[in-house]
Amino acid sequence: MFIQLSKKWPAFSWLLSLLLFLPLLAIVWQSFGDDQDVFAQLWATVLPDYLVNTLLIVLGVALLSAVIGVPIAWLVAMCQFPARRFYVWGMLLPLAMPSYVVAFVYTDLLEYAGPIQTSLRSYFGWSNAQDYAFFDVRTLSGAAVMLALVLYPYVYLLARTAFLEQSQSLVQSARLLGCSPWRSFWRISLPLARPAIAISVALVAMESLADFAVVHYFAVPTLTTAVYDTWLGYGSLAAAARLSVVMLAVLFILISIERIGRNKQRHYQRGSGQEKVVRHQLTGIKGIAASVFCGVIFMAGFGVPFISLLDMAINYFDQSWNSQFLEYSFNSLLLASTVALICLIIAIVLGFFKRLSASKSSDLAPKLASTGYALPGTVLAIGVLIPLSLFDHGINHFFESFGIDGPGLLLSGTVFAIAAGYVVRFSAIAIGSVESSLNKVSPSIDMVTMTLGLSPLKMLFKVHLPLIKKGCFAGALLVFIESMKELPAALLLRPFDYETLATYVYQFVSDEQLEHGALAAIVIVIVGLIPLIFLNRSLEQQD
Repeated sequence: MFIQLSKKWPAFSWLLSLLLFLPLLAIVWQSFGDDQDVFAQLWATVLPDYLVNTLLIVLGVALLSAVIGVPIAWLVAMCQFPARRFYVWGMLLPLAMPSYVVAFVYTDLLEYAGPIQTSLRSYFGWSNAQDYAFFDVRTLSGAAVMLALVLYPYVYLLARTAFLEQSQSLVQSARLLGCSPWRSFWRISLPLARPAIAISVALVAMESLADFAVVHYFAVPTLTTAVYDTWLGYGSLAAAARLSVVMLAVLFILISIERIGRNKQRHYQRGSGQEKVVRHQLTGIKGIAASVFCGVIFMAGFGVPFISLLDMAINYFDQSWNSQFLEYSFNSLLLASTVALICLIIAIVLGFFKRLSASKSSDLAPKLASTGYALPGTVLAIGVLIPLSLFDHGINHFFESFGIDGPGLLLSGTVFAIAAGYVVRFSAIAIGSVESSLNKVSPSIDMVTMTLGLSPLKMLFKVHLPLIKKGCFAGALLVFIESMKELPAALLLRPFDYETLATYVYQFVSDEQLEHGALAAIVIVIVGLIPLIFLNRSLEQQD
């Protein structure tokens, strides 16, 4: 049942949605500006290579993530082997590891002067690189491997859920017909889980398309680095906007694939919902092989980078624990907390408006507000900076028309710009969490409160907020974590002499001195582990 809202609530909700949607419109509008033939020059020279590299990165990361995530998901969901319960949640830990930190750690380990090649030369008596062949990590394929090591948990999580939701009667029938675990996986489990796998692979593809840090560190030119270089190198915001529109077209294709997979997934639901999973018992060499396989992936994605960071942080603690570290930690904490609070307020306003509005168009407002999450950080920075710069220039021109000096950069040159970018990007997370919690509240509660004469605002504070406080907390927490880790938008939107922990660490990574930023990286990782702890509880209940 819907409740008649005052005109102020819908107007405020639509205003918020349009403000969050404004960066996307600004990018499209700016792409029609005069770029002084910069885009044409890029298209005639390097842009085709950028496009090819971007597609290769996206396809490579998506394929590697599927090859890693799907088998592990099936082993953990459908098989019993040593240390399985640890791997249920342990395989998610790479999500907390920044990709550029993983890239640096493996570059340090695998480069010519690193410990691995040095030990090999010493053991086999090789004198130089011409005496042997070794994997060069600073390549396009190396970047794909680094990204896959931190993104495969998306595939693992959704595929594991899909395997657990499959009808166990089908699996048991396959066993009665003599199917081995491998044939059961290939003929039954995998086809049924294909829509969920398609969704997860599309998510991984979008994340790899948006990556800036790893490809920039490895000097692999892609569309994200092209936007960055065109804006800062050529000084052409219009050309950068046109490149952003190209990226948005690729994102639209990936989102369409994800939506198609989601629509198909509706046909595959567990029949009874109460079936007990009967797992294949892997004993002997098979059980050991399954445990070793999961263990190798876990160590590669989380164990080795975390141990390396911990070792660096301990050895360089005296140099790392300084006033800069404390200042930048405070900056990150304050910025992330502010963004989380703003995103939560936006989510509550839009979610409550959607729930109580009688207008069918109310569904559109949260969708418009959530579009920013699909924008890569470099693209988002352009979309945010354009309207803020126009506002600043308008204010200055207004003062100058009266012969008064303008106030300067009020928004685009301050912390407001980076906060606005974060809000645009991460509001979708809070909106999704709040909407999910509101959907669980029975509509009869709305009718009861209406008969008691409560206004919508009183209904929100006295009834709905206490009922959805867990969802609100979860949404705010996720926004906080993502804000602590965000790098591309922070690099482009931060004011002078302002650093976050992410930009602080990346500066050391770029200078090949991660050991001095290892303590800050450890803080980012530990903060990123918090939502995984809550997710682990839900996995244990599901298991």
